[in-house]
Amino acid sequence: MIELLSPAGSMDALRAAVQCGADAVYLGLGSLNARSGAKNFTPEELREAVRFCHIRGAKVHLTLNTLTSDRELDTAAKLLRVAANASVDAVIIQDLGIVKLCRQIVPDLPIHASTQMSIHSLDGVLQAAELGLSRVVLARELSRDNLQAIAARSPIELEVFVHGALCMCYSGQCYMSAVIGRRSGNRGACAQPCRLPYGYNGHADRYPLSLRDNCLLDHLQELKDMGITSLKIEGRMKRPEYVAIVTNIYRNALDSIRPTQEDLRQLEAAFSRQGFSDAYWYGNPGREMLGTRQEGTEDKKLFAAARAMYESGERERVPVNMDITVRANASVSLTVADHDGNQATVTGSIPEKARTRALTEDELSSRLTRTGGTPYRCVELHAHLEDGLSLSASELNGLRRDALSQLTALRGRETPYALHEASPIDPHSGQTSAPGLTVQISNSAQLTKELCKCGASIIYVPAPVLLEQPEFTAALAKAALLAVTFPRIVTDMELPRLRKQLQDVYRLGIRHALCGNIGHLRMLRELGFVVHGDFGLNVFNSRAVHTLRDMGLKTATASIEMTLAQLRDLSKPIDMELIAYGRLPLMLTENCLIRNRTGTCTCGGVVKLTDRTGEDFPILRDCDSCRSVVLNGKKLWLLDKKPQLSRLGLWALRLLFTTENAGQVNSVLRAYRDGLEMEPGVCTRGLYLRGVE
Repeated sequence: MIELLSPAGSMDALRAAVQCGADAVYLGLGSLNARSGAKNFTPEELREAVRFCHIRGAKVHLTLNTLTSDRELDTAAKLLRVAANASVDAVIIQDLGIVKLCRQIVPDLPIHASTQMSIHSLDGVLQAAELGLSRVVLARELSRDNLQAIAARSPIELEVFVHGALCMCYSGQCYMSAVIGRRSGNRGACAQPCRLPYGYNGHADRYPLSLRDNCLLDHLQELKDMGITSLKIEGRMKRPEYVAIVTNIYRNALDSIRPTQEDLRQLEAAFSRQGFSDAYWYGNPGREMLGTRQEGTEDKKLFAAARAMYESGERERVPVNMDITVRANASVSLTVADHDGNQATVTGSIPEKARTRALTEDELSSRLTRTGGTPYRCVELHAHLEDGLSLSASELNGLRRDALSQLTALRGRETPYALHEASPIDPHSGQTSAPGLTVQISNSAQLTKELCKCGASIIYVPAPVLLEQPEFTAALAKAALLAVTFPRIVTDMELPRLRKQLQDVYRLGIRHALCGNIGHLRMLRELGFVVHGDFGLNVFNSRAVHTLRDMGLKTATASIEMTLAQLRDLSKPIDMELIAYGRLPLMLTENCLIRNRTGTCTCGGVVKLTDRTGEDFPILRDCDSCRSVVLNGKKLWLLDKKPQLSRLGLWALRLLFTTENAGQVNSVLRAYRDGLEMEPGVCTRGLYLRGVE
């Protein structure tokens, strides 16, 4: 049976979800989850929540899906132990270091890969399975065809978002809120800059980054047919009435009750941004997906009815079988059993001889199957009744109440997981010498002669550029080690083209690759490349670095959200790299923001978004796809800090070239050599000095 998974930002929302038909809920404990602004749960509330859900046949998935610093690892370990002792059914994780920690502390606790892991392909799912994960929450941007391709061969469970808010950026790849306001989406504190007005090269009077909410209500049967395990409703920041309305409508649709126009009206009244969209499902993103929240009059009648759904009584959702024996000269016995192996037996008084009217099986059935006010519904009753006996109605009602009460105690009991100690992190201080230089370019115009003389350890070049300029590639290879770069997002439909490019690059003699998504590792290893980890892997703690080492990576790039102090203290079992110059990529979007502006595909030059303060954010085409990368308006500049950076144990500093022309590339290379000071107002230190929430 496919699972309906609903949000629980509070205990009231949890009750609303379960009473309105959710098969499972997801909730946060403490602050290490992607909705730190939600009410979340205390350890005591978590135990109450798990008991409430397990009694009613619902599962509890705990979100531990943020990037976690070394200083927070002890807190994460404590939360995992609390979750294990509370008998949660699974934990949802983004951070590779927390995956490693969870496997050591609670090896039997199922782990689900958060959508923040940016898994969007079959190879990504297979890599997650290799890491010991039992489920992947897939990227929301995937089309029906891509979902089908993954589901057909996935060895583990798949979860798909079916309703609720859509971020413009791929989850886990958005750094906009962090860079412009220190509120990290990867740390659960997103300020939602995508919902603010922007202009294209001008006044901020539009909302080009604000998407309508997702709604796949009409596609549930197809998702069932694919073999998707779980359907997820977004909304841990929403009120309980919203959870009740949406859960109830999707529950009815899954139970073969065809959605009506009234259902759609209720969904819009509960929450929408100028309607809904299923454009990603059809693989057709565009301007029609855009929408903003319209403030209006609350439908008080709808919300009152929603409250009544979860406050007025129990949903009879747990099927049970009953077996009663009524014989002369023996105490009456009633056994109630659920379908999970729990069984409760109670005994009563010895039945009397009937004086006027004997007890019948119909009367037994009528009394015992009255389970209203409880989570149970009797689906089968076996009665072993001798003729001519009598039992009072109060006796039968009492037997039923006592048996169901005992069954409730059995279903709500805690079954903690076995706990182990986490292994200590081996200290690795990293390189003792000054860091070297790496350079990353984006286009062929940046292939300059100065680049050949800069002394870089590695130069990262996109596959199309390497293949378009074979002579320059050969000359460049004599000056530095070359590594191929490619997009962070490559769907299964795009994979054959990318594989062909990589094979052609390999034939040029290039043996190294820069990888920003765990879904690319399998293919790169298969093709024979030495893999270097890019910033998209979101390395934020020492256990994550050790995990990448265990996965065979040669080097890793520190998260652009880390501070220099955090980086200094990081255990570095493999060489670590830091981006020290360039326009940091803030967003990676499936929507082509350039086409959304004009209505036609004109991915050639640089288009800029302008925010309310007049700050510009250049938009580039992502390699040779139709995705867009939103860049920071100010360039990161640490080129005058090389003495300080040399004390961090780093292997290399990277110069990241995006919008620069050849002359600007050469100027930056000379500035790196000479250590020129930062130009105030034009450049930024990024987050390396100020950190994030």
